Amino acid sequence: MVLPVVAVVGRPNVGKSTLFNKLIGQRLSIVEDTPGVTRDRIYGKCEWLGREFMLVDTGGIEPESNDIILSQMRRQSELAITSANVIILVTDIKSGVTSTDMEVAQMLLKSGKPVVLCVNKVDNVGEPPMELYEFYNLGLGEPFPVSSVHGHGTGDMLDEVLKYLPDVTEEEDDEETVKVAVIGKPNVGKSSMINRICGEERVIVSDIAGTTRDATDTDIENEFGKFVFIDTAGIRRKSKVLESVEKYSVLRAYMAVDRADVAVIVIDATVGFTEQDSKVAGYAHEKGKACVVAVNKWDALEKDGKTMNEFRKKLEGDFSFMSYVPFVFVSAKTGLRIDKLFEMIRYVKEKNSIRIATGKLNEVLAYATQRVQPPSDKGRRLKIYYMTQVSTNPPSFVFFVNRAELFHFSYQRYIENQIRETFSLDGTPIVFKIRERDRDDVK
Repeated sequence: MVLPVVAVVGRPNVGKSTLFNKLIGQRLSIVEDTPGVTRDRIYGKCEWLGREFMLVDTGGIEPESNDIILSQMRRQSELAITSANVIILVTDIKSGVTSTDMEVAQMLLKSGKPVVLCVNKVDNVGEPPMELYEFYNLGLGEPFPVSSVHGHGTGDMLDEVLKYLPDVTEEEDDEETVKVAVIGKPNVGKSSMINRICGEERVIVSDIAGTTRDATDTDIENEFGKFVFIDTAGIRRKSKVLESVEKYSVLRAYMAVDRADVAVIVIDATVGFTEQDSKVAGYAHEKGKACVVAVNKWDALEKDGKTMNEFRKKLEGDFSFMSYVPFVFVSAKTGLRIDKLFEMIRYVKEKNSIRIATGKLNEVLAYATQRVQPPSDKGRRLKIYYMTQVSTNPPSFVFFVNRAELFHFSYQRYIENQIRETFSLDGTPIVFKIRERDRDDVK
């Protein structure tokens, strides 16, 4: 279904994110007592009286600000307003009507969109306070007193929202959509890549590390298929995560990996591989996600005929703990090899979802054990009776053996390489599970 969109807007620190979280029933937006915490648009599904719609949380609007981040937050809010069917303007009863509220109200009136006026932080039940009537001066009609913390008044406000919602349109459910988490340490160009991919300023881009704090979703459909790209906050080492806000963001990035099919690990070509890149990649590997390493800012390097091969060889050593991962050398700035990145995302997703017949697996196993004898210890040799695939995403295999302790890591790696080579399992981790069957101990 294509759901109607309701945007939650207002100046900073009036409680938009708290209201957003209350309405969708989960803690999706970061909430902190610091102005400007929510920077990019966040989407969440909301239901009221049997009607569903997408709720969009936005950064606070500062109409006259020259600050780089604040001005881009304003642009993000404007984009949300443009795409919304209904707008909820959140104000604060405690501070009254401010000049910024007046300017935001004028911007919304010019948009021509239906606006529902929410006066937040009315935490006491009963008769609304006299201060509420001041908000009629905004020219947006009846103000709805709400407590986003307790939920008081949200029902009346949502009743008003439903009056303006268009009908839901049906869209065919497509299981082929690939969910892609774009991850990496701060300032490697993740947001720039999202913007290049979708051809619009979907997420805030600046040279200030840590700009993106929330995970945002972007739907893309092109000749390579359907994709949902999840931009995430840059993941830093825990020792560097000083702001509590950023702690939420790191958690959000990990949550984005959890719900993705493919992780695109972005590293900076001008910096090269770092310890933090290994931690970012390691999390995706541990979660069994299909992975692609996107080496961004490739346009910024001086190159000769050997540069890419030398860089690739070094990366293969750096990523030895996940030797299956493919590398794509891209530029978010120029669009270099972005098409190749799409191809690789689709390819590794297919490999992560592959299912191999038991017969074919055991043919490979028989060949491998004939070529290299299984290990032995103190006169007892490993016997692998057979193997079978038990699940996908990632491909997981069970081996039935006589003695599990004889199936050494080095021999497992050998068998893994044989399976990868035969079935072209690039871009995906694979899992081995060892089961003993009828131990051949003398009883």
